[in-house]
Amino acid sequence: MQGEYLNQRFLIAMPGLEDPNFKRGVTLLCQHNADGALGININHPTQMQLGDIFSQMQIECDNPEVGEVIVLHGGPVQPERGFVLHDGHPQAPEEEWESSIKLTDGLFLTTSRDVLVDLAKGQGPNNFLIALGYASWAAGQLEEELRENAWLNADADKAIIFHAPLDQRWKQALDSIGIDLNQLSMTGGHA
Repeated sequence: MQGEYLNQRFLIAMPGLEDPNFKRGVTLLCQHNADGALGININHPTQMQLGDIFSQMQIECDNPEVGEVIVLHGGPVQPERGFVLHDGHPQAPEEEWESSIKLTDGLFLTTSRDVLVDLAKGQGPNNFLIALGYASWAAGQLEEELRENAWLNADADKAIIFHAPLDQRWKQALDSIGIDLNQLSMTGGHA
């Protein structure tokens, strides 16, 4: 079954998926195996900015542009836990921060404070997003949701992750696989 795992792919919510955690959502699958799956939503903003997190963690940041970065709702599980999805270290692209997991060449997920300190100092990764919480599926759960047509999947695209406007990421992810939003049914089914 290894070939069927969707590691480092986008899950794109079908229009009929009404769960507010995933509605019109794009989730980057960070891990998918026989035990289940874990992902980070990349297009659902919270009311928080990175400056709010810096304040809570007592990290000084003199760069207002970094402080104004919108924090995303990464998923419904552990919404108090922060994740930084980012490209490599600007001086050494393969260097990782303390608690980094390499997802693909040049794409990392970090949960440690050190990356936030570097971001506040202007020494962090060039491209990043901050998310609170994550999405999780038990063994076989995601596969069942895929069979029920709750999701489409596509190759993850760093341009969508880091550069597309939040309100355009869902449409751009659909466009990346040639899906016309106007042709999608609001309900799924099986032939």
